[in-house]
Parts: sequence; C-alpha cells; structure tokens
Amino acid sequence: MDFVKNLDTDMSLAILSCLDDPSDLVRASAVSRSWREFVIKYSLSKNLCLKLFHQLTSVDRIIDTSNDMKESFEASGSSSSNLMDDNDTRVLEREHRVYALLAKGCTSSPIRSCIADAIIASSTDNFPAESILNTLDERDRIGGTPSYWSSTGHHKTSVPETLLYQLKGDLCVLTELSVQPFQAYFQPGTPIYSSHYVRFRLGHLDNNQAESGGKIPVENKYVWTYTSQEFPMAQENRLQTFKLPEPVICIGGYMLVEFLGRVQTQEMDGLYYICVSHVKVMGRSLAKSFQVVDPDESGKFGLKVLSYSDPQEMDENEEEAEERTPFRPMRNLEQLLNFLHRHPLDVEYVWPESDDEEEAESDGEVTV
Repeated sequence: MDFVKNLDTDMSLAILSCLDDPSDLVRASAVSRSWREFVIKYSLSKNLCLKLFHQLTSVDRIIDTSNDMKESFEASGSSSSNLMDDNDTRVLEREHRVYALLAKGCTSSPIRSCIADAIIASSTDNFPAESILNTLDERDRIGGTPSYWSSTGHHKTSVPETLLYQLKGDLCVLTELSVQPFQAYFQPGTPIYSSHYVRFRLGHLDNNQAESGGKIPVENKYVWTYTSQEFPMAQENRLQTFKLPEPVICIGGYMLVEFLGRVQTQEMDGLYYICVSHVKVMGRSLAKSFQVVDPDESGKFGLKVLSYSDPQEMDENEEEAEERTPFRPMRNLEQLLNFLHRHPLDVEYVWPESDDEEEAESDGEVTV
C-alpha cells in the first residue's frame, strides 16, 4: 500500500520523519513520483538537516548559479504543476537538493584533519623559533630541534593566551579537538607548560572590522558563533582529546583556542608560561561543495553551492593529491623564517668580484 497516497498528511509526515539518516530520506524520495513530491513539498530533507545540525538554521538564503540546477528546475517544473505552481516548485526542489547534499556531507564525508593554517598567537616568547606554526607539526622535536609554541612569561597565573587557526573550508563539522602541551626536556626537571583549562571558539571574520583600520585585539576581528565549555587540561606530555557534546558546524572557517590559567613557572626567570607542541582538529570539511557568503553579527549567512559532486569522492581525490605532494607550501615570511631556523642551510656563498677589481686586474694592478 502506498501510504503517502492513502493516509492523511500528518500520518505520512510522522512516518517519514522517523528517518534519521539523510541517505534513507533520499532513497524514499526515489520510490515514486508521489513520494518525491511529498518529500519536496514538506521540506523533509531541510527539516532533517536542521534537526541534525541546528546551527544551519542561520542560513537565510541559498545562492546557486550552476547550470545543472537551472535545467533541473525547468525539467521538473511542469511535472509538478498540478501540485504546486512553477515558482514554488523550483524553490522547494532547490532546497531539497541542497539540503540533501548538505546533510550527506555533514554525516558521511570522510573525517580528516581540518586545520588549514595557523594565523596568529596572542603572544610569542621567541620568534620565529617558538612560532604558532610549530603547532601544525605532530612532532615535539624535529631532529635535535624542539618544535613548539611558547607564550611570553607573566607573574600572574590568570593571564590567558590564544591561538588562532583557519580551517579547511567555510563549513566544517568538527568531531574531535586535541591539544598537546609541551614538555621542556632541555630544562631542569623537564617541566610541562600546560594550562588549567582550554576552551574553543568557532566563527567567521567580522566584515566590518576587516575593513576598518587601526590595531584592534584579534578576538574583536571575528564573530564567534560557538563557544565550547571549559575543558580541564592535564599537566601531561600527551595529545589530550576534548570531546564536544555533539558534532558542531564551524560557520566561517576560523577557530580560536583559549588557554586559561597558567600552572608552570620557568626556573630561569620565575615567570609562568604556556607552551603547546601540537593542536589537532578532526572533522568533515565541506569546502568543495559550499561557501559561506556575507555572514553578519547575528549569525545569518548565505549558503553558496559550489558543486553537486559527491563530497566523499572529492575528498578521496584531494587525499590522493596530497599524497603526491607531501610538502606544505610556505605562504608568508613567518613560515619561511621558521623553516630556515629549524632547517639551517650549510651553504658557502662566493661573493662576485666587483667591476673595479676586474678593471684593475686587466691593467696589471693589484688591489689590497
């Protein structure tokens, strides 16, 4: 029995709303024309997506300029004209396809590292040797050289520190956040410079502040749409994982790691420091499929569709490309200085002779 045709609307909605896997809802919409029209008309893909990730309620418009989507609207508009008018059909079909793709990407794309780059630290004790860029490397030493970020020292334990990172895409579903404090094996007692607590903020660049000049604190240049609880850190030299209550979507592609409370003094100067050897973020990046457009202070943003290709297949292709090019490109002077500091080049430079010396030699003169 086709219950969509024979049962009342509320009962059919109650049945199909029990599907909590986006793939199952897509399969249901492929059963028949009546089922597809029902799923589209009552926005079941959108409702499921918002149920799984409530942060997506901030989407206030969908931007789609792809030719295949326009053709889909034109092809399906006339077939559903007896159910809805053409304009409503196009809007609802677009939402169905976009949210079905969004839900699939958020739940079934491969979980991979989501940090694209290290932006800035609130302070750095010894630049570039102790730069934030060192936290991108999983090793706490490269050869005989220690690899870590260090804050400046303070007498007060209450002075916080922050590390700012850019993620691999405007939309990332974060599943696991990890931090490894640094153990100074070259200092007496091999102290571990952790913090009492760590907290994570997710958000986007504040367009208004980005356009304004002058120096302002890093935190004020961004709009943080999500703030985690304060997680206690152990004073141990290991990668410590902090589990969020549920997977969280970062809207805008930036993450701020806040270290709260200092616990370790340095014997040499008696000041409190925080040092980190590695920061790791695992999750699902939707960079190949979607782009966040014009987010505002209230959190509302436009969702631009970049591709309707399967997110899982695109991630697999990207992973193969990364395996073929294992070296990370250096994009700024800080990265270059840091690389040269950690990998000094033993090169003897031969200075060219000057024109005056060449002329003197040609005249048979010797210069001293």
